[in-house]
Amino acid sequence: MLAEVPAPRYLVSVMAMNGRADLRLGITDVSPVVSCGSFSARAVVGEHLPITATVFREGHDAVAANVVWTDPDGADGPLVRMARFGDQPDRWLATVVPDREGPWTFRIEAWSDPLATWRHAVEVKIEAGQGADELANDLEEGARLLDRVAADASGDDTAEWRDRVSAAAEALRDTSQELTVRVAPALATGLQRYLHEHPVRELVTSTEPFEVFVDRPRALYGAWYEFFPRSEGAVVGGTPTHGTFTTAADRLPAIADMGFDVVYLPPIHPIGTVNRKGPNTAQFPGGNPHEIAPDDVGSPWAIGSAEGGHDAVHPQLGTLDDFTAFVARTRELGMEVALDLALQAAPDHPWVAEHPEWFTTKPDGTIAYAENPPKKYQDIYPVNFDNDPEGIYAEVLRVVRHWMDAGVRIFRVDNPHTKPLNFWHRLIWEIKRTDPDVLFLAEAFTRPPMMHQLARIGFTQSYTYFTWRTERGEIEDYGRELAESAHYMRPNFFVNTPDILHESLQFGGPPMFKIRAVLAAMMSPTWGVYSGFELFEHVAVKPGSEEYLDSEKYRLRPRDWAGAEAAGRSLAPYLRRLNEARRVHPALQQLRTLHFHPVDNPNLLCFSKTDPGSNDAVIVVVNLSSRDTQIGTTALDLSVLGLDWHERFAVTDELSGARYDWGQFNYVELDPFREPAHVFAVTFPRPVQFPPPVS
Repeated sequence: MLAEVPAPRYLVSVMAMNGRADLRLGITDVSPVVSCGSFSARAVVGEHLPITATVFREGHDAVAANVVWTDPDGADGPLVRMARFGDQPDRWLATVVPDREGPWTFRIEAWSDPLATWRHAVEVKIEAGQGADELANDLEEGARLLDRVAADASGDDTAEWRDRVSAAAEALRDTSQELTVRVAPALATGLQRYLHEHPVRELVTSTEPFEVFVDRPRALYGAWYEFFPRSEGAVVGGTPTHGTFTTAADRLPAIADMGFDVVYLPPIHPIGTVNRKGPNTAQFPGGNPHEIAPDDVGSPWAIGSAEGGHDAVHPQLGTLDDFTAFVARTRELGMEVALDLALQAAPDHPWVAEHPEWFTTKPDGTIAYAENPPKKYQDIYPVNFDNDPEGIYAEVLRVVRHWMDAGVRIFRVDNPHTKPLNFWHRLIWEIKRTDPDVLFLAEAFTRPPMMHQLARIGFTQSYTYFTWRTERGEIEDYGRELAESAHYMRPNFFVNTPDILHESLQFGGPPMFKIRAVLAAMMSPTWGVYSGFELFEHVAVKPGSEEYLDSEKYRLRPRDWAGAEAAGRSLAPYLRRLNEARRVHPALQQLRTLHFHPVDNPNLLCFSKTDPGSNDAVIVVVNLSSRDTQIGTTALDLSVLGLDWHERFAVTDELSGARYDWGQFNYVELDPFREPAHVFAVTFPRPVQFPPPVS
């Protein structure tokens, strides 16, 4: 018997359309849609979310469209009319604003607009000189359309508008009046506005619903500060002592004073003793695998020992109650804690003895440690997710919920790109199902497809390549890429990490620290700083390395915060000003509206951000050179700011307080040793309307 041959794809499509009125009109290129609807698009509460589509039909009759916006309970909101935008006549836009967390959906409805078709036909014919007799059928068609509107009228002012619509219909039928008198009521501005809001919809064609998961605002906007609680102990006789959650809490007011929103802690669990590494990654610091010197505290990412695993607190930091008190103190200061989630184990982690199948065993019977050639991490065993996926999933879910119960609502996930995608997809959405406010940051410095897929499957935020983008062209290209991906991927611009001390900071001097801070804080709605940045720490362990000398990953590193600030050797006041500007200006809390403007000097970068909800706008100009004064002229695209090319406006520098009168072309001179950047708040000469933040 011959096997049945499947129909060609085009024939399947034709068969599927046969007899379906809902496919009567054309709807394509719907956005925001992620992977053809396989994953949720993203937004946050209060964000103005642009929804676009290409809508068209055959012939010349008018077509219109609307968005049906459905809340997490399944209730449809009022009809949201779409409007044409951009240079393409068939491209349509509407903006919706979610007001609570959870899974929302939207669908596009396209429809024939007989009222618009009628109005255009009548206006054209009257302009062409046609009289009432020639327009008899048109006038009656208009009257019948108005009869339908009157019959469907609803709302608090129903009676008034029903009377006005009915009166317009009667006027169209009144043959005793001149043509212009008959049509005037139907074409009146007020009635046309009502008809726009209460249209006659025919041949309604709908897409399938597309999901938008709405997070709390912190998913999009926030300033992160990373520090090691264990380095916040006293220094006794020149020797640092191990800090605790209690001593680390003393650092929190200063972090809050700098304007940070999130305090990120590296792993707080017991640290393995087997193969523990010492200062500057020296292996076996005490001379052999079993001898550990008193100051060899080990890497927090070598998780687990006889004292416990991922659900335990390192005894030298304190107890679980001490940690919850630290979390509570953080919240008292208007911040919250992000906790590291690193799914790996030290050789003496309880998992190794209880579940050896969760790891990879080599032919010689030993368990494989982590490697990233030429680097070796003998103090860490990677988890093998293929041997017992259900068991590992259940344990990790338990661990995450354990720390959620302790007050953690943000998890910074270590190296998620080395774990299966389906594991993260399942875990994140299981957590989101019950706790939609929990956020996950992907620390994945890896290939772009993996970084983007991690975002698609559920990660709330992503580390980025910002650290390695230093030239104007590559910064602009990367900024545009991120803005275009804003419907599913939210960046977190860390200026440095315990692992990454970029050469620009090693050799750029204090001005470069300001430059990188301005770029990160102004370009991305979320940015981060690893402690020591404000003290200009810049010495690498060796030439060509991005590792810090005396890395805090392997030793205690107490710092004289107060002394540095008192002596004027701290960047803390500057970071405070940047974070204050971010809080004052909603525009700086946006990603979709990032727009770059030309400057005639490649060492100067200019960009703007706007907030459609408040009509707030900020223009930033940065000198990318930390050595030389740079001079140039901006050529602003004023349409992005809702202005005509000839208009003037006032700008006030949030960093210096200086005020200027600006227009399309503006002279800029920035000395990196005085101030390498302008952060201009825009004062508009009149009310403006920003263009939609879509490409």
